[in-house]
Amino acid sequence: MTGYLASPVEVLERSGATVVARMAVAPDDPVFAGHFPGFPIFPGMAVVEFAHRAATATGAVRLAAVESARFVRPTFPGTTLTVRLTWDDAGRRCAAVVSDDDGVVARIKLRYEA
Repeated sequence: MTGYLASPVEVLERSGATVVARMAVAPDDPVFAGHFPGFPIFPGMAVVEFAHRAATATGAVRLAAVESARFVRPTFPGTTLTVRLTWDDAGRRCAAVVSDDDGVVARIKLRYEA
């Protein structure tokens, strides 16, 4: 999973098993070109990639699986997303809660290989 997003991910905090990162969803991101013309919505796959990029910025090596992804509500151009990743004891799985200013956008579980 690489190269889907144009926007940079900024890691804000690393504390024990928790990582917090942020990304501004650029209104001119190419991902909006076909999703949906006239009513742009940030694709769910882009939300998953945001969580994945935050996880790999902290040293995770290779994504093995997206174990689950539940999207609570849509994300629109110009939104700033924040992800809070909580790693398990082995550092192979993380639970990600993606939010914007209005609350939770998605809950995602990712598994990594060493």
